[in-house]
Amino acid sequence: MTILQMNFESQYLKSNHDITIILPNKPREISAKEFYESGKKYKVLWLLHGTYGDHTDWVRRTNIELYAIEKDLIVVMPSALNSNYSNWDKAMMGYGMYDYFTEELMPMVHNWLPASSKREDNFIAGLSMGGRGTIKFAVNHPDKFAAAAVLSAAPVDFSSLTEEELHKDDMFTRRLLGMVENAGGLETFVQSEENVWARLDKLAGTGQLPRLLFACGEDDTMIWDNLKRFRAHFDDKDIDASYWSLPGYGHEWRFWDLAIQHALEFFGLEDVGASPY
Repeated sequence: MTILQMNFESQYLKSNHDITIILPNKPREISAKEFYESGKKYKVLWLLHGTYGDHTDWVRRTNIELYAIEKDLIVVMPSALNSNYSNWDKAMMGYGMYDYFTEELMPMVHNWLPASSKREDNFIAGLSMGGRGTIKFAVNHPDKFAAAAVLSAAPVDFSSLTEEELHKDDMFTRRLLGMVENAGGLETFVQSEENVWARLDKLAGTGQLPRLLFACGEDDTMIWDNLKRFRAHFDDKDIDASYWSLPGYGHEWRFWDLAIQHALEFFGLEDVGASPY
């Protein structure tokens, strides 16, 4: 099995930054020279972690390495702190996670590694906070991804968000307040790339969006009701969205290990017979 761990100074994050990358295995029956000089470009899955997580989460808590090898797939897993995959211009020296992803990480991987940059070969998925990052990148950069899997996350309608709602004393509201302040105020925030709901409304029927999968455990008290509200609004909109859920699962890794397997099938990635050994 091939795992690449990289540490590099990021222009957008203003610090050294860690990523983990799964690379396809060299089959034992093929010579090293033949394999590494083939010039083959592989499909890429951009896989995002959730709140409190980092670039190691998916490897430590699921069998993603096994699934990637079976699909002959590159998997790129960055660290994002608790940023919601947003730009935090006022944090420290600046932490531009949103811009970093598309303007630094993707060009680096596509040009330094045997990774295809074609839209049809790139997919994005993430859980919880990473699910929010997934749908945000998918709808704001629909030209970069063929499909996206949003696991245990659902867009909410920010159009009616009030200043009073931004001052609740909980972790998620404090982060939302910081995002609003970074944007320059509530009105600017609602008009920004952060308002995924509005962006989806705008792009519905245009044929520009990637195929979308929303997956959630039916006992997920954090997300399930939000997803039902999202689906009630968008079911009559012309977006290519599929939904997958399982009873008995909450906001948990047991569900996400199953969900990422379903996502790989949704992406149309077939087993290539590659051995994990």
